Amino acid sequence: MALRIFNNLASYSAQRLLGENSNKLSQVFSRISSGKRILKTSDDTAGLMTSEALKSDVRTLRQGVRNLNEGISLLKVGDGAINEEVSILIRMRELSQQASTGTIGATERQSTNLEFNAMRTELNRISKTTEFNGIKLLDGTLSSKASDHISLQFGLDSKADNNININRTVNLTSLTALSLKLNSLSIATQDGAVKANEQIDKTITNLNTIRGRLGSTQNILERSLNNILTTAENLTAAGSTISDADMASEFAHLTKQQILVQTSSSMVGQANLFPQGVIQLLPS
Repeated sequence: MALRIFNNLASYSAQRLLGENSNKLSQVFSRISSGKRILKTSDDTAGLMTSEALKSDVRTLRQGVRNLNEGISLLKVGDGAINEEVSILIRMRELSQQASTGTIGATERQSTNLEFNAMRTELNRISKTTEFNGIKLLDGTLSSKASDHISLQFGLDSKADNNININRTVNLTSLTALSLKLNSLSIATQDGAVKANEQIDKTITNLNTIRGRLGSTQNILERSLNNILTTAENLTAAGSTISDADMASEFAHLTKQQILVQTSSSMVGQANLFPQGVIQLLPS
């Protein structure tokens, strides 16, 4: 190599390599400290686009999980209230059965009728006050004939396969005393008690049918929930493979780049000594 005073090409080359190795070492530090392989678009353009798309899908599915959980909670509240109404109706039927026999006196039948009326009042109260997050559940709001239907969105898009219409699947009609035809019932007389017994039996059957629809809908939501959780988990794993740093590999790169930076730095110092060789060419 020719000796030059004004342009030390060896030093320039060593300085360039030192800069490159220092930049690479800085990138390794960034990946290790952040845990991410892709920190900016230039690191991996295609990988970043795919990773961000997967991240968006996962967050959308996570919201779908919350939506489904809220839907399941809504159905549980409704089912619990209907369970209480059925218990009340069973007691009312028991009282009507007692009042329909001719062996009890007028005073006993009147007392029985008072409890019967109290049970009906409580059933009516439950129907009118049961709600979930401000949504009335037993007043007909969830019937298929209601004007505004409640749908649960849980998929990646708004297609019909990714939402469930609660009103259509449950068809939870009004369960007030009036809508169940319980308002006019009285067991103050034997004939009235017989009629009440028959009507209450039909009402219990109707409520059990509604509870069946609630249960099947809840099963559907729980199956959908499990599927979405699995999908979100797999998409998260896929995104992690693309964007997360392989720490074992990065620590190996760290050692390599540290050695290269030290070597390059040393070579810059050595290259800077080259021009001193010119002095030795001078005559003594």
